[in-house]
Amino acid sequence: MRGVSLDMSCALRFLVTVLVLFCSALPGRATQGAALERGAAITDPLALRELDHGRFGLGRMLTPTRPADTPLANNELFTLPSMAPVRKAFDDEFDRYIARHKAELPNETIGVGDSFAFQLFDRAMLYSGDARFVLSGIVNRTDRAYVSPDSCGEIRLIYRLTRTGTAQSGGEAISPRLPMTLNLVLKAKGDRANDSYGAAITCAEIARRWLAAGDLAITGTELAQKLTAQDGPLDLITPGNVERIETNLQIAHAPKSAIRDFRTDYLMKVFDYNARTQAFEEAPLENQIDRERILADENLKNAFKAWLLDPRHFSELDRGTVLIPPQFLATGAVAATPVGFTTSNLQPEFGLVQGDDAKAGPVFSDGDVVTALQKAAQQGLPMQNIRSVAGFERRLNDITCAGCHQTRGIGGFHFPGVDWMVAHPSNSTFVPASPHFFGDQIRRRDILTALRDGREPDYSRGFSSRPQLRGSTELAGTEYDDGWGAHCYQQMPNPKDNDASFRPWTCAEGLACQVVDRASRMGMCFVKTR
Repeated sequence: MRGVSLDMSCALRFLVTVLVLFCSALPGRATQGAALERGAAITDPLALRELDHGRFGLGRMLTPTRPADTPLANNELFTLPSMAPVRKAFDDEFDRYIARHKAELPNETIGVGDSFAFQLFDRAMLYSGDARFVLSGIVNRTDRAYVSPDSCGEIRLIYRLTRTGTAQSGGEAISPRLPMTLNLVLKAKGDRANDSYGAAITCAEIARRWLAAGDLAITGTELAQKLTAQDGPLDLITPGNVERIETNLQIAHAPKSAIRDFRTDYLMKVFDYNARTQAFEEAPLENQIDRERILADENLKNAFKAWLLDPRHFSELDRGTVLIPPQFLATGAVAATPVGFTTSNLQPEFGLVQGDDAKAGPVFSDGDVVTALQKAAQQGLPMQNIRSVAGFERRLNDITCAGCHQTRGIGGFHFPGVDWMVAHPSNSTFVPASPHFFGDQIRRRDILTALRDGREPDYSRGFSSRPQLRGSTELAGTEYDDGWGAHCYQQMPNPKDNDASFRPWTCAEGLACQVVDRASRMGMCFVKTR
């Protein structure tokens, strides 16, 4: 994947994001976040500690016969036969990253430690007996039931890589967490649904349990017991539900220097569980387009173009429910942060689109997109998000793993999770997730509610930068929609001069869209200046 060079607009975008996230970390914002995530995520630090020490610790999930409250250190984790392919894949990715860096940036040193221009993640910690993965959050993804209807979507156990010792500074414990998450993805309704107890469990019942849990005003051990009780949302979650592992690792960080702004690269990988081999095997990332391979192979490029511009698939792309076939996808991605609003500074997927007058050979021309929009209209397929070439470009970017993670993330992560290993986790105002995560909670709860009530769910989603509103006013005037810090589009007096894909990206009264990228007219909502 290409690196990202930063201009002043990117630096401003990052500064603004830091300010927004700082405000989000204040107690009032933490309360708002807790309200948004209710019924769709478990982030209570004391309850997560109980669950991690019980049957939801990573060791128990991967080796069910392991005794309770016996943490699985990484030197044991990566010697498990099921994890051998994962370790090999990581080693190969590190080797490729270093080789690519030396070829592209021969004058910038790379290695472990602050004496290097690019500071690599210390791979030894990944396999060390002094580190383990700690449960930092549980997220309901029933909104992905369109991928696996029989499984009622997914439940994700999110673990954060953590040193097992606790450092001290001035008498206060410092978080020993390291910049890596491991996401254990499970079927919401697994094989247990076939036994005498689970046969009657439906997607509606699973949704009811999660929504009911969101109304519980308890914490710690009491909450953990309620969640795992026979009628609790975690009751059906067992090791037999495991489908795959998803990882996000900060592979390298480059502090600001005389020749460039600072940069941090995040490596993302996916490993599907193969029940026959009983191992996690490297797999394509969902919708992570392999740009370099597609542009290098004319036949593959034409096949991808024909597939995506087919009206049915084009409509799914617009709705955010498209599932691109594996032959067009990559098995790894490196996403750089920070990034800006400009198309040149976002993900390489933007390089797949180019104007009609260009001589080079990207997959899609402006004319291709216009024709696809016309065909969709002729077939009665209304577009919710893609109403222009720019809308197609942005959607093509944010359906990818890397593109989504670069949108309103917290340093490359959308769910860093709570840290219950600090001295006073119950008093922590640490925000467990990004603005993108919180902005999507209303849509996710709407899907849960529809399933619970026997209605057909609407699985569509908006752009990653602006949440899709489902008739709720919870987000109005907040950093997610029209409020201070919300992503916006500069509106021109003549409606014809405004891009149809971004007309709803406005700002609340008293605020104005301060443009960061003049070419796209994208910016953020701030107090009007004279």
